Amino acid sequence: MPDIPRLMHLRHKTRRDKPIKIAQIHTTRKFRDMVDIMTTTDIRTRTAPTSDAHDTHTGREARAHRPQLADIAEQTGFSLATVSKVLNGRTDVSEQTRHTINEALRANGYVRRKNSRKPNPTIEIVFESFDTIWALEILRGVIHAAQMEELSVITTESGDRRHPGADWIDGVLRRAPVGVILVFSNLTNKERERLVEYNIPTVILDPSGDPSPENLSIQADNWTGGLIATRHLLSLGHTRIGIITGPMTMMCSRARLDGYSAALAERGLVYDASLVREGDFHTEEGRLQAMSLLADPQARPSAIFVESDLMAMGVYEAARSLGIRIPEDLSVVGFDNIQTAQFMSPPLTTVTQPLEEMGATATRTILDRQHGLQVQPRTILPTTLVVRDSTQRADDADDALPDF
Repeated sequence: MPDIPRLMHLRHKTRRDKPIKIAQIHTTRKFRDMVDIMTTTDIRTRTAPTSDAHDTHTGREARAHRPQLADIAEQTGFSLATVSKVLNGRTDVSEQTRHTINEALRANGYVRRKNSRKPNPTIEIVFESFDTIWALEILRGVIHAAQMEELSVITTESGDRRHPGADWIDGVLRRAPVGVILVFSNLTNKERERLVEYNIPTVILDPSGDPSPENLSIQADNWTGGLIATRHLLSLGHTRIGIITGPMTMMCSRARLDGYSAALAERGLVYDASLVREGDFHTEEGRLQAMSLLADPQARPSAIFVESDLMAMGVYEAARSLGIRIPEDLSVVGFDNIQTAQFMSPPLTTVTQPLEEMGATATRTILDRQHGLQVQPRTILPTTLVVRDSTQRADDADDALPDF
């Protein structure tokens, strides 16, 4: 790993992806294009080896007359700035333009050198949204692990749960961090290749989809978490158990639902779609979906497994507004065990997702990769149940079975 300058203090910077502003340097597109042209040093041309004085003279003459970037621009009909963008791997160029220029570069003997820029002493973590205590707990783990190497941490809000914003890739190449942690989102093959070229390793934390084998990823054991949450409610004699999931486009939501279904099947209970609601991991959506589940006193469940503590807060509010007592009338189990879960009234029974450990593990994985150490492509951390006061035995629980 290249030597990383040591910092006396950890700095934490938060920035928004559009427009990219880093180190308080503001540049116009025209200025960036000019800088690209002036700093295009990652190319060279092939010249055949020479064996005698005549060949050496001829080689020097050939090098003196080999095409320059301006010649490539003239041959292709594109501006010098556009040719430079293609050489520097910028994304704001159409595929057809990129193909045409690359063909001309290859025809004229241009090849890329491996990028050898020294990384800045930073770890960058990319969130879709940095507005919950869930994100803060992940960030805490990243910061603690980064402190061990005296690195700074940059947080970025960009894109959605599936992919960072379109401008992010150019920005991260300019910032040149030691590595990048992507929360939920994934990269295209093209983006991944560019980061590899610049020696910027990436780790996907809690991937929204099934990560490909070449991706490094860190996640919790979501299936087991759903299983043990539902088993706990079953052991208390509950048989009509509702569930509020996260977005079903996300792998973690589906895995927790599968664990819930498996626990029901163990007891010979049939999966009932009328007890399933889809949420979005946020408090207000938890309230809305709980109102839907609890509105009919004749059909409401006696317990709800909620796939995030933030949504469980919404369930508490829905129960309060309907005059339903927790846990006397309704048992509730959450997921995540964020810090506020223990201070809810009553304190929330929940599944611990080791968020801080996940952030720290992602950071250490990046550093190990930069040091050339062997790393495990996919790390799954265990989940555990924390029993507090939001669950109790069902009224008709005489024949309830003990905990698994």
